[in-house]
Amino acid sequence: MRRSGPEVFFSRLTAARDVVLPAGVVAWFRTPASVWWGFAVVHLYFLAWMATFFVHGDTFSDTEQYRQWALMGFNPQDLDGKISPWVYPVLAQLPIFAANALGPHLYLLTWTLIIAALDAAGVYYLTRGKRAQRGIAPAWFWLFFTLFMGYLSFARVEGITAPIVLIALLYAAERPLVAAALLSVATWVKVWPAAVVAPLLIASARRVRVFLVGLGVSAVVAAATILSGAGAHLLDFAVNQGERGMQLEATFSTPWVWLSVFGAGGSHIADNVAINSSEVYGPGVVVAAKLMQPLLVLAALAGAVLMVWALRRGAEREELVLEGALLMVTAFIVFNKVGSPQFIVWLVPVVVAGLAHDWARWKVPAALLMGIAVTTFVIYPLFYTPLIHANPVMALVLTVRNVLLVVMLVWSIRRTAELGRTAGSRSAALPAPR
Repeated sequence: MRRSGPEVFFSRLTAARDVVLPAGVVAWFRTPASVWWGFAVVHLYFLAWMATFFVHGDTFSDTEQYRQWALMGFNPQDLDGKISPWVYPVLAQLPIFAANALGPHLYLLTWTLIIAALDAAGVYYLTRGKRAQRGIAPAWFWLFFTLFMGYLSFARVEGITAPIVLIALLYAAERPLVAAALLSVATWVKVWPAAVVAPLLIASARRVRVFLVGLGVSAVVAAATILSGAGAHLLDFAVNQGERGMQLEATFSTPWVWLSVFGAGGSHIADNVAINSSEVYGPGVVVAAKLMQPLLVLAALAGAVLMVWALRRGAEREELVLEGALLMVTAFIVFNKVGSPQFIVWLVPVVVAGLAHDWARWKVPAALLMGIAVTTFVIYPLFYTPLIHANPVMALVLTVRNVLLVVMLVWSIRRTAELGRTAGSRSAALPAPR
């Protein structure tokens, strides 16, 4: 009998036990308990890392911005340049304000504990029920990914949304309405989960109800915002993002990064102080920034058309949700003019859910994602300052990372198309009814 992907993964560890690990240790790594010990080690490490900041009342990375928002309140018209304008959907206020529950001195501690609790929920749902065994290897993948990306996921809103999206994807096939509610909430925390809503809406047999659930959640959020007196700022996040230039790490910024390295055409990298980001400047960059938004919309529409075509050809719905989600999320990164390093966290819930569904089919994007995570780790937190100063080695690392993202997008397009072609070929091979 053919062994599953996770069994092959653990059997390779077993094959090397005489050199590396005893058989009992390898067997232990196959248990849900091992995942929880791994979870504890990884999360205690990052808690200790954050402790070097919060014991002094400090924050880390973007959590300083969050703390300032929590102290000043969501009141964009009164910022007067004191802090960066609000750039997230309104539900991001919930974790950002909740992290101030123990006071501003312990803001980072509370924020880290909130993300750890959500991660724990994700691991719980990944390793229970029918996934009690096949979810173990994907859970370990998530933990290894976190070793490289935790410096970002524990300091950004992405750390809040990623486990919510993972849980939604794990239940997308069995409970699409629950998945729709979770994804809608996550989208009102940060926009990117909308990329996962689209394939769920297309592939689900209950798409009308899925749409109504999403509409209902959005209506509740909008009504609460209006009743709070902030209705005029409901869509501020979209306006603020639209005014941004080409961020340094964005995929389409790569040519200007190299022009900056060689000092060609007056190209350079500089901080956009107003929104606390590094952007590229040079010939044609303003035009490129204006074109990115329509390009992103066109890419999303093309992805949706491909998914509809695959579904009509008879593609398997659960796999279409997952591969469509990878396609859309990767497109949201590749065609995004922002391209912050934390965007890579968007990919992990999709890949982990895919590994739990079919390890063999998803091992290629998993390998690509680990390469993307490692190169992103080199960029941030290790050598971000040299990158800002147009260091050629770091420009090369960034280029490799961006090429891997494009390869991921191409893979997801091909596999989504393959779902439709395979289903169509299978249907054509069936005997005609008499």
